[in-house]
Amino acid sequence: MQPINLFDFPRAIVHIDGDSFFASCEVAKNPKLKGKPVVTGLERGIVSALSYEAKAMGVKRAMRISEVKKICPEAIFLPSDYETYSLFSMRMYNIVRRYTPEVEEYSIDECFADLTGLRRPLGMSYEAIAFKIKKELDFELGITFSLGLAPTKVLAKIGSKYKKPSGLTIIKGRDIHLYLSKTEVGKVWGIGPQTSSFLNKFGINSALQFVLKDEQWIKEKLTKPHYEIWQELRGESVYKIELGKKNNYKSISKTKTFTPASNDKEFVFSQLSKNVENACIKIRRHKLSAKKIFFFLKTQDYKHYGVEIKLSDATFSPNCILNVIRNHFEKIFNKRELFRATGIILSDLNSCEIKQPDLFGKIEQEEKFAKIFKGIDEISKKYGKHSVFLGTSFQAMNNVQHQNKRGIQSERKLNLFRGETKRKKLYLPMLGEVK
Repeated sequence: MQPINLFDFPRAIVHIDGDSFFASCEVAKNPKLKGKPVVTGLERGIVSALSYEAKAMGVKRAMRISEVKKICPEAIFLPSDYETYSLFSMRMYNIVRRYTPEVEEYSIDECFADLTGLRRPLGMSYEAIAFKIKKELDFELGITFSLGLAPTKVLAKIGSKYKKPSGLTIIKGRDIHLYLSKTEVGKVWGIGPQTSSFLNKFGINSALQFVLKDEQWIKEKLTKPHYEIWQELRGESVYKIELGKKNNYKSISKTKTFTPASNDKEFVFSQLSKNVENACIKIRRHKLSAKKIFFFLKTQDYKHYGVEIKLSDATFSPNCILNVIRNHFEKIFNKRELFRATGIILSDLNSCEIKQPDLFGKIEQEEKFAKIFKGIDEISKKYGKHSVFLGTSFQAMNNVQHQNKRGIQSERKLNLFRGETKRKKLYLPMLGEVK
């Protein structure tokens, strides 16, 4: 068995991770919140993000706001402002691109960057480059970031989690074993609870014990993705930096909660219809079509009812999907239940390229739909998302998603700049005030 890579940086990959990103964005735009327990998610009644001060008081994600008030009465509750979070995210990517064009926008609050070969052009070591990136991110955005610099993406991810918040962890090739010995195998990026439990049965509890297993054992006992993780943990770069926008989706899902909960069948179906439209907008954007769908309804007491359907022909049309869903919806909807959420998952995705005409005219119909939705998507680009929508989505589109206190909106949505509409806005943040 070959030893773990002892070269300091055969490749130099940095992972950048925002610390309590959404809550930190709120503090950055309103410094009066600094040092206070900040919680976002007021519009849903459930904690979606929280500051480290709130964490210290025992607050956790997905906790109900009513429960948070009992354990942390001094908490400051804010509605989520995703538009502003996206703006901070874009600025994060742009700062990192000052140093390298190879940046993978992994999620709204984290990214990977390849620094390999940049020591000479930038006149500094990889460690110094990572330090400068962190310093500029922290200073310019008013948010702290945790960074991990390592020979591979999986190791860099371990590094960014190693010292939080505001840490910078350098994992050189010769020091890999030191960090792996202190990392639980279940904490490794890509190793889930089931795989972790399986490995525990063989006495593998740390990441170091995992990488020291024989290559043949890994191949026999585990899947290819886990073998690739094994290689990455040994300092062998397998995962490349994915440039550009993500378009290799295995599935696309959309779900929304609404309040108050409802047993109005047409209203609940309208909420589902809106989710279907949103999912189809996304697959059309990536020139994909779906062959399989799964839709579900969630009740007030968190019970789920769902149906998986395999379509005879792949589609990107919400009309086609809703026509198929309607009969199944009628069967699982129960007017004696109160429903609080609906969702749709589109899977078995393939490129929606033009196909040869068929005997029954289905391809011709699909091409007509393609022209219609191309026009609708162009209207949306000009006038804002959902400028045109299906009649089945009318109730969902014309009612606020959450009523009463849970319908509170962010300052950015309530106060528009001159020339803006609710659907078409300038990409600028709005400073908030402590309520």
